[in-house]
Amino acid sequence: MDRILQSAGFRNAHTLQHLLEFLVVQAYGPDAETLKESTIGMGVFNRPPDFDPKADPVVRVQVHRLRQKLQEYYETDGRHDSILIDIPKGTYVPVFEEIENPGHRVGAPPLTDSTATGLRDSSVANRPSETQPTEAVSSKNWRRGKLFFSTVLVAATAMVIFAVGFWVGKGQLRKGSNSDPASASTDLTLNPSTDPVKMFWAPLLRNDSTPIIAHADGVFLLDSENDLFWFPHEESGYRGAPVAAELARQFAASPTLVAKAGKLYYDDSYLGSGDLAAVAILSNLFGEMGRKPRIVGGKDLTPEDLQQHNVFLVGSSFQSYAVAQFNTMGDFSFRSSHSSEKDWSGLIENAHPRPGEANLYRTERDPVTRVVKMDHALITIEPGIVPGRYIVDFGGLDTTGSEGAAQFATSKAGVEELSKAFTTHDIHGTNGGPPLFQALLSVRLEKGHEVLGSSLIAVHPLIYSHSDGTVAGSANASTR
Repeated sequence: MDRILQSAGFRNAHTLQHLLEFLVVQAYGPDAETLKESTIGMGVFNRPPDFDPKADPVVRVQVHRLRQKLQEYYETDGRHDSILIDIPKGTYVPVFEEIENPGHRVGAPPLTDSTATGLRDSSVANRPSETQPTEAVSSKNWRRGKLFFSTVLVAATAMVIFAVGFWVGKGQLRKGSNSDPASASTDLTLNPSTDPVKMFWAPLLRNDSTPIIAHADGVFLLDSENDLFWFPHEESGYRGAPVAAELARQFAASPTLVAKAGKLYYDDSYLGSGDLAAVAILSNLFGEMGRKPRIVGGKDLTPEDLQQHNVFLVGSSFQSYAVAQFNTMGDFSFRSSHSSEKDWSGLIENAHPRPGEANLYRTERDPVTRVVKMDHALITIEPGIVPGRYIVDFGGLDTTGSEGAAQFATSKAGVEELSKAFTTHDIHGTNGGPPLFQALLSVRLEKGHEVLGSSLIAVHPLIYSHSDGTVAGSANASTR
């Protein structure tokens, strides 16, 4: 357990650290077989004695995340561990399995149809309640991949969401094959084109007929007057479920206002207008290239999606918990300024600025009118969870930045500028794959929301370390 708590994946996940330690200790206690959500809620999450798990799903949500994190750990830092800690479906009590020849364990067994079904069934919507039997399931029945819950997003009008959702919904198609991603759909051919934009994205789409576009789907608290309160927290319930007053006051962005709002309900049906535009831009390009993209919310991603498809995320880590989990290995990262002025206070941090580059980039506003005049955004292409698959993110400090990033990356001028930067900094793909990189953009705005254009500020190769200490990426570390 100590090795897990000190690993890279758990080091900054304090909630999951506390939860894992509590469950491991309880596994050796006299009441292990009757461990309930209410006990965990009070012991880990400081819930009151009258804590109602049906109204507050914090335990189910966090145990779900813990299972994911444990799976990630045993596929990376813990792949040589001789003892496996697992929390089987149907119980909150950890089981411990001694592994013979742990050095030969490369990862979990291949995902089968039955395993994939079990993964979908183990989502928070279907997690067993404390009234269900604690029937242990073999820890050898691994859960593959990563499922994510988004947490924060900027609200837009439901009318626009419905209209675009109807438009893109016609072209959605779920691919059911569980074949090896490296060889999946190798007979597919892209529509012949000399268009530099289509040539730029061809390495990601060549063997993927149904790429996935995953938008952020953040959580708000809705009162009886249909006012929304931002709820930037990982623990949330399903749309329409009542929110415990203590939970709302503790984690809402505006606890003073929330305390005066009366009865509150969870709502995750609002999408930022800039994110919406980015989804439409990407869908249009992929359709022109003969692909049928599937549009989902970040929390609806399945392990099968991540194994069998390239995933295009829209939004920043402020807007999507999925982005926060994936976008962790580059020089550029989203950060909170902790400013007393909360509006548009996010930052993009540059960990290794080159000459002429700044350490921090922020949203810029008119000094007199306070209208937003410029946003900053990142385009990131990084390796997926299996070889041959990739994760791409278009994320701005504001959702207008996401729109600007998508516009830039699907324009002739934009991809030509990126290609030129790749040559300058010796950034290149390997084995027919795309270059792995982060591109920082400035996005010019009119009236606070109209994207006038985007400019490339910097391109850095994505250099990351394998768990065995070797360095990989699209360029040598010395070219950083």
